Amino acid sequence: MSAQAPREIEALIELMARLPGLGPRSARRAVLALLKKRDGLMVPLARAMADLALTAKTCGICGNIGPADPCSICTAPARATGELCVVADVADLWAMERGGMFKGRYHILGGTLSPLDNIGPDELRIPNLVGRVEAERITEVILALNATIDGQTTAHYIADALAPTGVSLTSLAQGVPIGGELDYLDDGTINAALRARRKL
Repeated sequence: MSAQAPREIEALIELMARLPGLGPRSARRAVLALLKKRDGLMVPLARAMADLALTAKTCGICGNIGPADPCSICTAPARATGELCVVADVADLWAMERGGMFKGRYHILGGTLSPLDNIGPDELRIPNLVGRVEAERITEVILALNATIDGQTTAHYIADALAPTGVSLTSLAQGVPIGGELDYLDDGTINAALRARRKL
């Protein structure tokens, strides 16, 4: 980073560089763009971030992020269909919701099993999932996990964990490419995959 930049600007660049997809150069460009449009962009952005930091809540049931705990999906009576869609992250839930096809409820794991990153079953919300299946009379669990090695490993682990419950277990099928991630798929692809889910 440039030694000529003031310390306050360097501190902001360093913070921005921690965001996914931004390195030091991209962060520097973003900060400079914000400074050039202080009134129209930087001030409203700072205000929105401060407001969100105070008001955003994590749903204690599914793990979604929003203004209320529990979230609007978990509290909607019409969504108590007996179907529970398991996703890795909040972005995956939002991707599923964009398609507008799934009418049940969700369970966010908080990631996938990854030995290389020291993420084991204890770091994910798998025990909560088993408890929900038993407590909420779930009839079908749909595993909407990324078609990666970690995603498939997680799916198999969940299948074993849920086996004693006798719940019907399905996964997304056609439309999700190997190595693909839900957040990058278009709505039609997600809908096709949801319609073509299969038993594990």
